[in-house]
Amino acid sequence: MDQFSPRPSLASGHKMTIYSWANPRYFPRLPAPLRRYFDVAEDTRVVADCHWHGEPWRHVTLIALHGLNGSSDAHYMRGLAAKAYARGMNVVRLNQRNCGDTEQLSASLFHSGLTADAAHVIDELDRVDGLPAIAVAGYSLGGNLALKLAGEYGPTAPRALVAVAAVSPIIEISECTRALERPDNSLYQWNFVRDLKRRMQRKDRFHPGGFDLTRLSAIKTVREFDEVYTAPYFGFRNAEDYYHRASAMRVIDRVSVPTLIITAEDDPFVPSPPFHDPKVTGNPHIDLRLSEHGGHCGFVGPRSADDDGYWAESRIVEFVSSKSHVPGRTS
Repeated sequence: MDQFSPRPSLASGHKMTIYSWANPRYFPRLPAPLRRYFDVAEDTRVVADCHWHGEPWRHVTLIALHGLNGSSDAHYMRGLAAKAYARGMNVVRLNQRNCGDTEQLSASLFHSGLTADAAHVIDELDRVDGLPAIAVAGYSLGGNLALKLAGEYGPTAPRALVAVAAVSPIIEISECTRALERPDNSLYQWNFVRDLKRRMQRKDRFHPGGFDLTRLSAIKTVREFDEVYTAPYFGFRNAEDYYHRASAMRVIDRVSVPTLIITAEDDPFVPSPPFHDPKVTGNPHIDLRLSEHGGHCGFVGPRSADDDGYWAESRIVEFVSSKSHVPGRTS
C-alpha cells in the first residue's frame, strides 16, 4: 500500500485533526441504512446502521467502530462505509453502548476496553446471519477496542473474522490521557468532557438516580470523569488501573488475525512511542503504517476526480479486500 502524503495545507497535527473533524462531508451514493438492534447483555441493547447488499452472505461484512463520544453518524464512519459499500462490502456502523442518542437502551455505562459488545455482534452475524467473512475497523477508542478484541481472541479468533484495522488507536490509554492534559490540547479536552457530561445528563433522564451527578459540574478533564464515574462503576481501583487494564497494549502481542494499524507521529494526543514497541513491530500479523503526518483520525491527502483524499478509509478497504474471499462473491 502507498504511504500517506498529507494535503499540503494540512501538514500539521492540529490542522489535520481539526479540519477532518469540522469539514462537512456528503455521501450521496451511500444508500440509507437499515437499523438493527443487538441484545448484547441483560437489559442492554446496542444499535447499528447497516448497509446490506443483496444476498449479503456473498459479500464481506465490515463492522465499523467509532471513537469517544462518536456515533455511527461520524464522518469517518460514513466515509468508510461509502468506500466499502462501493467495493461490494456490507457495512455495519455500530454505535457503542449509550452512543448515538441510545442512552435509553441500557442502564449501564461504557468503557474504552469493553470488547464484549463488538464480540457479541461478530458472533451473531456469524452464527445467526451466516456471514462467512467479517472484518472490524475502529477509530481512536474504537481502534483500541478492535485491537484489544483481536488480542483477546488470540489464536482462537472466530473463523469468520478475516481482518482487523485501527486508525489512531489509543492503545496505551494513560499516555493518551496525559497528552490530552497538555495546554495545547485544551480544545480537545474541553470537547470530550463537554460531551461526556451531556451523556451523563441524558443518562439520568432515562435512568433517574442511577448515577450521582453531584460531582459532574466540577469535572474538568477526562481523567477526572473516569476517576469519578467509569473506574468505580466497572470495579477498577482508580482511573490509572482502568487505563492500564483497558488498553490494547496488554494483549497486542497475541493478535493473530491480519491487522492493519494506521497512526501518525504528529497525532496531538496519541503518542507514537507505544507503536515502536516490539509487541507491535515484532508481531508478524500486524501491518503498521506509522506516518509522519496525519493528525488524529485525519489522514486527508490530495483529492482527485475519483478520490476525496481520505487516505485511511481507502487503505482499510484495500486491506480488508486483500484479506478476504467469499466463495461465489459477486464483488
